[in-house]
Amino acid sequence: MPNFKPVKQPRISDVVFQQLKQAILANGFKAGDRLPSEKELSKQFQVSRAAVREAIRSLENAGFVTIRQGSNGGAYVTDLTFEHLANACLDLFLANKISVHDLHHVRFLIEPEVARLAALHTNAQYNERLLAAYKAEHPPQASLRDDIASATQVHFILAEMCGNPFLEALVNSLLGMSRKMLEEMRPTPPNSIHPPGLHGPIVEAVVAGDADAAAKAMRTHAEIFYDNLVRLEKDYREHADEEG
Repeated sequence: MPNFKPVKQPRISDVVFQQLKQAILANGFKAGDRLPSEKELSKQFQVSRAAVREAIRSLENAGFVTIRQGSNGGAYVTDLTFEHLANACLDLFLANKISVHDLHHVRFLIEPEVARLAALHTNAQYNERLLAAYKAEHPPQASLRDDIASATQVHFILAEMCGNPFLEALVNSLLGMSRKMLEEMRPTPPNSIHPPGLHGPIVEAVVAGDADAAAKAMRTHAEIFYDNLVRLEKDYREHADEEG
């Protein structure tokens, strides 16, 4: 006779959390919508406001809502992205569970293929956007965040050009993780990790529709960027050890 375990009732807040989560995923609430107030939700679910408050806190921790204060305060539905995953990976990086090598091994596998596919799907509109994004990279006196933002636009456009939403989301997630690592390690000057002109051969090959050249140029880009990141991470770890 097997030993069965007693069935435990889920916490009320967990049930509320699951229903609200499913409503968001089913587009019952869209990005930017404000959830009903705690009082309204408490009445609809016929549970205490404390249970509703705990459920909303769980939604916030899971990245489904953001809490705003003030006269227009409340729980607002977020635009679901891979930002939460990027935050989790940054925590793993800070805990020394993943390294720059781990992240860029994945980027090295994926991004040359992204560049190759982009070259196969290029058109006049994409070419115009790529060239404009490349021209706008590394604005003078830019902050680290602004410099990173300018240097990632080419990657975002290339991923969009592939025509695969999942691949696009994956690339965006990897770029988000890279950004958070850089913001933590703070290279000086900001563009030292990604020198101006690094995207030039990639953009040129994609605009020309040369898939093989685009993939090769992206591999070269990844190798240069990785070497710079390794040096930056080494300095960052050594500095952290000294302060520790």
